Amino acid sequence: MLEGMCVNRMPVSVRGLAVASATAVTSVGAVVGVAAGAQQDSSSDDIEATAADATLLSDIPAKSQVGVQTASLTQQADAQADAAQADARKAAEEAARKKAAEDAEAKKQAAEEKKEAAEQEAKEREEAKTASRSAERTDIPVQSSYTVAEVQAIARKMVPADQFQCFSNIVDHESSWNYKASNPSSGAYGLVQALPGSKMASAGADWQTNPATQIKWGLNYMNERYDSPCGAWSFWQANNWY
Repeated sequence: MLEGMCVNRMPVSVRGLAVASATAVTSVGAVVGVAAGAQQDSSSDDIEATAADATLLSDIPAKSQVGVQTASLTQQADAQADAAQADARKAAEEAARKKAAEDAEAKKQAAEEKKEAAEQEAKEREEAKTASRSAERTDIPVQSSYTVAEVQAIARKMVPADQFQCFSNIVDHESSWNYKASNPSSGAYGLVQALPGSKMASAGADWQTNPATQIKWGLNYMNERYDSPCGAWSFWQANNWY
């Protein structure tokens, strides 16, 4: 009985074991498959994450490089602007220096010209004084009467050579070298038509009869009022009187 039971149980046990084993194997395979799938999915996720991380890491240096390049370009632009400003300032300073030098040169030249003009004026005044002293010469003999040629000869001795023609032009127009010429309406008298004639008394009491006295007074008058006989003649030409 026992043996039969044992015999009957063995096959059951073997089949049960086989089923159990198969079930176990299937379960294990499923578990392993699930585990493998999970591990594969996990590996895939890790690879994707790593790739994403790698992409992000590769992006960081590129962005940093762009920032560095932008900063470098900004610095270059600032440096170029500073250089341009420095060049412009230097150019302005150079222009100002050149202008100041030109102004100084112009002032110097103007001062020299003014000095030369003053020296020339002083020279002319000295010549006028010399002419005045010449007019005071006493080596001209006094006569009872004088011809035009004699009066002109006296004038040549008293009037500076470079002023004689101007003096002569005025006398020609005023009296035609007549030392006794008189203008009854105005009272002008003599070679240079002094107005009134009595003014010539300052040059000598014989102003009415001595052409030398009249020449002396006329020359002094022209020098004092017009700087020279030629100055008097220029005025006379513009106004028909002096």
